[in-house]
Amino acid sequence: MFAHAPLEHLHLDWLSAAGIEVAILRLDQIDPLISGNKWFKLSEHLKAAEGAGAEGIISLGGAHSNHLHALAAAGKRLGFKTVGLLRGHAQETPTVQDLQAFGMQLHWLGYGGYRARNEPGFWEPWQAQYPQLYAVPEGGGGLAGALGCAALKQQLDTQLPTLGWSDYHGWWLACGTGTTLAGLVLAEAGAHPVFGALAVPEDHGVAPHIEAILQAAGLANAGYELIEASRGGFARVDSALLAFIEQTEQASGVPLEPLYTGKALMALKEQIEAGRFASGTRLIVVHTGGLQGRRGFSTCP
Repeated sequence: MFAHAPLEHLHLDWLSAAGIEVAILRLDQIDPLISGNKWFKLSEHLKAAEGAGAEGIISLGGAHSNHLHALAAAGKRLGFKTVGLLRGHAQETPTVQDLQAFGMQLHWLGYGGYRARNEPGFWEPWQAQYPQLYAVPEGGGGLAGALGCAALKQQLDTQLPTLGWSDYHGWWLACGTGTTLAGLVLAEAGAHPVFGALAVPEDHGVAPHIEAILQAAGLANAGYELIEASRGGFARVDSALLAFIEQTEQASGVPLEPLYTGKALMALKEQIEAGRFASGTRLIVVHTGGLQGRRGFSTCP
């Protein structure tokens, strides 16, 4: 449905100083609304919904959710119904305003109600209320979401020769649920390691979610590693991070947001400066999109 995400050399002084080469897969450029890794996560879910004869999709997220934003935009563009179950209490954010403009029906669950999303029976009343809708996990997760993200390796493989590279040494990307990382691990099947920079604290269950996906796919001994990068919590933004983002945008011309790719690149810099990667290493960084979420931060216009 969408054009290839451009694969570009990323030129930054701290990479050059360490002798590390990085290419960035620009998922932020595939579409103005259904951007980043969200389309890839949704693609297999949409096929499953169509196969089930559903009239639309019901899913979960927060008031700045990139997933719900992409889902609502896809629903408006492709003509299917969307319902969003939101964390917390009703609030106005640029994202929420877009969800409503795209025609998504919103239900605010409070915080306790949202925490129950992984408990048995959570979906029963919603499926009773919306029997014609297909339920998709938070963030477009699960095995279907990961299988959609496995297509990212094809995006890379078709463009790698344009970099002048014959091979690479690994992937680096932000992890919110771990679904995109799991998709890359499935696609690589051990050929190249995948490094996930955690945008959420460890207690958010990213590691068990990844393991559940890989087990469902029948893949064992997968080559991946999770690195703490949340800087104290999901959506926790500090002055050092904002300064890093500003400097990196000015130096590279690549727009970033502070929840995912901004944190992932800052964590990569810290790992490189700690000597984690040898000179000559070539890494693929995934820009997972989510730039619409910048609007929630006054320092990131």
